[in-house]
Amino acid sequence: MSENRAGTGADPLELASTAAARDMADVSAVELITTVGVHLMSAAALRCGLAEDGDEHQDLDEARKLIEALAGLITAAAPDLGNTHARALRDGLRSVQLAFREASAIPDAPGEGPGEKYTGAVT
Repeated sequence: MSENRAGTGADPLELASTAAARDMADVSAVELITTVGVHLMSAAALRCGLAEDGDEHQDLDEARKLIEALAGLITAAAPDLGNTHARALRDGLRSVQLAFREASAIPDAPGEGPGEKYTGAVT
């Protein structure tokens, strides 16, 4: 068996994997779900053209997918998140849904927009 630079003999990839698992074990489920939700929301906002540079990153097909995933995550996790976390995520979701509607040249019918099968029509 060859030794790594630290001289431990352990595989550096295995050490990194073990450290990542240890770090993940220190994060609560609510914190992890909220973090994933915020990442989905940020990516959706970017794809809706809400970045400082505007339309450079706009891609409504990508935004639709991200908003659907965000709505599904929030709907599924809301009972376990508690009111404060769920409300903040729902507010952000509604904001990106409205941004999507505004950015669309041909808006979806009420109740047919991204995530609306989970949230109901957003107007």
